Amino acid sequence: MLPALAAVLGAAALIAMSSWPRSAAPAVPAPAPAIAATVPVAAIPRVPASPPVRVEIPEIDVRAKVMKLGLGSDGTLEVPPLSKADQTGWYERGAAPGTAGPTVIVGHVDTADGPAVFYRLGELRPGDRVRVTRADGRVATFQLDALESVRKDAFPTQRVYGDVAYPAIRLITCGGDFDGTSGHYRNNIIAYGHLVSIT
Repeated sequence: MLPALAAVLGAAALIAMSSWPRSAAPAVPAPAPAIAATVPVAAIPRVPASPPVRVEIPEIDVRAKVMKLGLGSDGTLEVPPLSKADQTGWYERGAAPGTAGPTVIVGHVDTADGPAVFYRLGELRPGDRVRVTRADGRVATFQLDALESVRKDAFPTQRVYGDVAYPAIRLITCGGDFDGTSGHYRNNIIAYGHLVSIT
């Protein structure tokens, strides 16, 4: 379903060109995530694809618009412009929320002015809920299964973007130590979840 993502997305660099004072973005441990192995797919109604327009994560006070993202000229995943760091972006070549496969939503951790939309992503824990409103008005609710912080040069492309038989979600931002020389964070924080309802 997704075009050669192992080669296309590589380190999935979510860049935050920042100079504001920081002690480092919120980080999380990096165990191998225990992603849900068995999801009651039969209990989830089949719905036609519809793009996401809004994401809500009550546990970290996120209520944000979702823009469509494709691939940049270098073949890597686009990111929202820093001028819209309060918004998230959906990889439109991936699954739409509520359909089989991973729905990938990314957001900046910060900008030169301070925290951005996914600054607190690392505070999420298994069991937390993510609500994604689709363009057709339906709301897809996901439950998180796992969270990990991984080095960008070891980004788990298959685990994030690989096909799964159930509707899934992946939330991605930057994290870990900030490299002042390159202006990038060294890690990505990734949250994994599965659909529990669509209404």
